[in-house]
Amino acid sequence: MRRVLLPFALILALPLTSLAIADKDKDNVAPEGFTALFNGKDLTGWKVNDGGKMERWGAEKGILYVEGEGGGWLMTEKEYGDFEVRVDFKLPKAGNSGVGLRSPMKGDPAYVGMEIQLLDDGADEYKNLKPFQYTGSIYGVVPPAKRVTKPAGEWQLIRIVAKGRQVTVEVNGTKVVDANLDEYKDKDDLKAHSGLKREKGHLGLQSHDGRVEFRNIYVKEL
Repeated sequence: MRRVLLPFALILALPLTSLAIADKDKDNVAPEGFTALFNGKDLTGWKVNDGGKMERWGAEKGILYVEGEGGGWLMTEKEYGDFEVRVDFKLPKAGNSGVGLRSPMKGDPAYVGMEIQLLDDGADEYKNLKPFQYTGSIYGVVPPAKRVTKPAGEWQLIRIVAKGRQVTVEVNGTKVVDANLDEYKDKDDLKAHSGLKREKGHLGLQSHDGRVEFRNIYVKEL
């Protein structure tokens, strides 16, 4: 009986070991229908926009990161029109960054494209900002319906769907923006946001201040 039980125990352990390995590696696999924009090792498929400094950006151990200001925007080489993009992000205390949408390579994506704001909303430095400057907002245009960010230093998830003129933003599983861009593009106080009219462009990540980290960056074209 002892000779039978020992191999049987080992056989039972094998699927558990395989499962543990799968769980460990699951964050490196794009969800069904999505494409990974970051390979976890280097910045293949990315380049900085006009005026940015590539040396501010790096990759290590499955993390894409930026160290402080001066890096401009790290942009996808490919352009996207209608899409869903998902990004895990981690901000330092008083951290500030953003996700660029439908942007050209020249100019500030917040204006020549669109920026979805990423911010340490709870920092004292930001308590008097305008509503359209907090996390999840279409920066300078559409404020989030609520603020649902986690404390600085914790991983968070932003999910953005851009389909035609409709842009939807979810932060940590809560929908905070559901906007029809046609309701904003012709307003006199938004003339600087010419990017609201764009149908296609690059996706981007912003260098603003502090070390900001990103992982699990996925896109699905719609």
